[in-house]
Amino acid sequence: MQLERLGATAELRASLLNIAPELTLARVTFSHRDRYRLIAESGDLDAEPSGALWYRSATSAAMPVVGDWVAARVVGAEQAIVEAVLPRRTLFARRAVGRREEQQPIAANIDLIFLVCGLDGDFSLRRLERYLTLSAESGVRPVVVLNKSDLCAGVAARLAEAAEVAGDAPVVAVHTRSSEGIDALRPFLVEGRTVALVGSSGVGKSSLVNCLLGEDRLATAEVRPYDSRGRHTTSHRELIPLPGGGALIDTPGMRELGLWVGEGAVDRTFDEIAVLAARCRFRDCTHAGEPGCAVESALEEGVLFPERWESYRKLRGEAQHHQAAADPMLALERKRKWKQIHKAARDLRKLPKHR
Repeated sequence: MQLERLGATAELRASLLNIAPELTLARVTFSHRDRYRLIAESGDLDAEPSGALWYRSATSAAMPVVGDWVAARVVGAEQAIVEAVLPRRTLFARRAVGRREEQQPIAANIDLIFLVCGLDGDFSLRRLERYLTLSAESGVRPVVVLNKSDLCAGVAARLAEAAEVAGDAPVVAVHTRSSEGIDALRPFLVEGRTVALVGSSGVGKSSLVNCLLGEDRLATAEVRPYDSRGRHTTSHRELIPLPGGGALIDTPGMRELGLWVGEGAVDRTFDEIAVLAARCRFRDCTHAGEPGCAVESALEEGVLFPERWESYRKLRGEAQHHQAAADPMLALERKRKWKQIHKAARDLRKLPKHR
């Protein structure tokens, strides 16, 4: 395998030389706990991390994930030890499931991400906004893929709705009933580019991968007819080289999609609200009754839809919670600011009213 077809660059090879010239450049195609499958120029390798890598990694998120480029030491026939993770260009991640305030990487070094939504009853603009926010944080360009267009009578309306929240991201409708049904995706697949597919369980990610590969590589299953949901036919993340170069990364369906982002990622996803907020009379406007609030004016005039505004508030609140958990000093500063705002509001109410 010529690794340049999978995205290897001169910078990557230079990074490897800086670590140790005797090591082998490889890419992680599968990971489960501390076991990996790598692809190198010599072929596939089964691997595990070195003790030194465990010691150097401050968090579990720093350990190899699917899509990572690594420096490997070949120790036997198709066996290797991962000595280091090379610098990541991009990382798509979410907040770990449960109560832990911990990052869960999904895929590394991806160039494009297909945000797959089903048109058979699973379509949700609010969920799409979450995926778009995670994409904005990762720095990966998204493409909104509305799958199962053959099962939807109002495809044009769904395309228009998705485009309203997608910003500059392309929005395409596809289906897997014929090879022509996914033609809209083929221009995005080029040599050296890695594309990850993410979305809820049952939206048809594995079926899309099979169609793009031209073979039944991944297991698929029918969704439940009463709620258009499917079981996890994909149980792990996997990087799959494409025949014409480049690669796809298939991921399991995500039932929980906690944000691991900063407020800036939310503002970039809801850029029209960020523009409105900048027009408010007061720089620290809370959009909760202050005079000269451009956001409230837009809501009253119907320029900004309440559902969009509530989604923005919810996601920004999650981003603030994440940032406060990661930076205690920021949490104290935010608490001090809100105490001042509440005090000013109380003082305003105490002022005598003029007749």
